Order: sequence, then C-alpha cells, then structure tokens
Amino acid sequence: MNQEGILHRVSRGIYSLSPKEKKQYTPEVNRSIKNLAGIVQNTFPYIDTCVWSTKWVNEFMLHQPGRFYTILEIEKDAMESVFYELSNQRKEVFLDPSEEIINKYIINAKEPIIITRLITEAPTSKTNNVITTTLEKMLVDLICDPDLYGTYQGAEMKRIYNTAFERYHVNESKMLRYASRRTKKEEVKKLMNNVKDRQ
Repeated sequence: MNQEGILHRVSRGIYSLSPKEKKQYTPEVNRSIKNLAGIVQNTFPYIDTCVWSTKWVNEFMLHQPGRFYTILEIEKDAMESVFYELSNQRKEVFLDPSEEIINKYIINAKEPIIITRLITEAPTSKTNNVITTTLEKMLVDLICDPDLYGTYQGAEMKRIYNTAFERYHVNESKMLRYASRRTKKEEVKKLMNNVKDRQ
C-alpha cells in the first residue's frame, strides 16, 4: 500500500493515510541551475554539493519577493576554491556573505550566486542529475540563516510551513534530525507544532 501512495511514512515506524492531493516535493531545476551544477561537478568532481533557488519558496508564500538567490552549498574545505573558479566566469558570486554584504550588494544583485557551507549528512535529493535540496532541508535552512533569508521570517515563515505541509508529504523525523545538526531543533519543532495540516 505504501508504494501505491495510500500509506505515507511520517517518521520511523509511524505511517498515515495521506490525501491524494499531497505529493512528493520535486523542485523545478531550470537550465541555469543545471549549468551551474555542471560547471562545479566538472571542475570539482569529488566534492559534495547542493544547488537550489530561493525562487522555489515562492509557491508557499503570500507576499512574493521580486529577487531570488541561487544557493550553492559546498563542503567546507572546497568553498574558497569553488568561489575563485566561479568568480572568473561570473560577476555576482558571494562567499558566505555577512549581513552587511547582503544588505549592500546582494539584495540589489540581478542573479546572485551565494556559496555557503554544506552541512554534513544534509538531506539532499537528485533531480535532473543535479544534487539539490529536499523540502525538509529547505524548510530548516530558512530558519537557520535569518540574515540571508530575511524575506521569509516572522509571519511569512509560519505561512511557508503551513502551505508546505498542506501540499506535500513531509518526513518529520528527517527534518528534525537535520534541524538538530543545525542546532535549531526547538525552533523547527515549534513551527511544526503550529502547522494545521500535519499528516
């Protein structure tokens, strides 16, 4: 029954009957993200990466931001090497930017690429041959860096969580494990507990 989509795993040993309209989250990997991932994979074939766009958060929001970031997460030891390589090819590449850099330059950049550290054992997925974020990871990441993801804080964050849980299957145990690794488990749990439509 689980394979037919009737039962859905919520956490270890716990399953729920899921409404048909709830789907597995699959991000839209466009040509730009695929090209960026390809450059990094071809130049640094042995490092772990994760590429995603803040544009993907839009479907969960009421107020739609006009600008988006491409987030390129790289294992810590390779961040600078990737930054210098991409800076030779593209103008708007930022390495682990401070709040000042975000407010001065990134918010006005047209297509910024932001390089941040990939947390070990982060829950990633593969879409169109690109290693990218899962919904669980994205929801946690938005909480973990309020300077970078300032648009999504406060009441908007509550709306994002509610809409995400309403539309998609969310693996809560996976989400909380990752939140623990990012030392944000209590904050994430609090938001999850306020979600109206958990499985």
